[in-house]
Amino acid sequence: MSTHAAAPTDRRTASALKLWVVLSRAYGAIADRLNARMAKTGLTDTEFGALEALYHKGPLLLGELQRSILVSSGGITYVVDRLERQGLVERRPCSTDRRARYAALTPKGERLMEEIFPGHAEQVRLALGGLNEEEKQHATTLLRKLGTYAAEDAGPEP
Repeated sequence: MSTHAAAPTDRRTASALKLWVVLSRAYGAIADRLNARMAKTGLTDTEFGALEALYHKGPLLLGELQRSILVSSGGITYVVDRLERQGLVERRPCSTDRRARYAALTPKGERLMEEIFPGHAEQVRLALGGLNEEEKQHATTLLRKLGTYAAEDAGPEP
């Protein structure tokens, strides 16, 4: 007697499962490629994500940075602490809320990002080279639609 549930037989469920597997594998392959290169910088992917957000958006409240890189509140404290110890990020007070703190790149962090971001952007371009420009735009539109739907209303929870 098998302990596994029977595979879903309806087309909609089967196609959703197939899409999830293909999407997960594609993300995993791209992330592995980028993370291998990122490891050479001594940064984790989360640390790089925080630096990249600050590099492109400027100083962010810790909560904004947390949402930007999709980590927990404890996780953002840990990441900012590590980056602060490396001299790449500093905390700054918020003038309107004494409880809030900004994270901002230090001059050292700015120099590091100016050095490593162009290579990262090139690696992203190469990793996504399997699609032409029109396909990338179409994939972006579809994935944004999928993400928005999943975040807003993916149906009843079990």
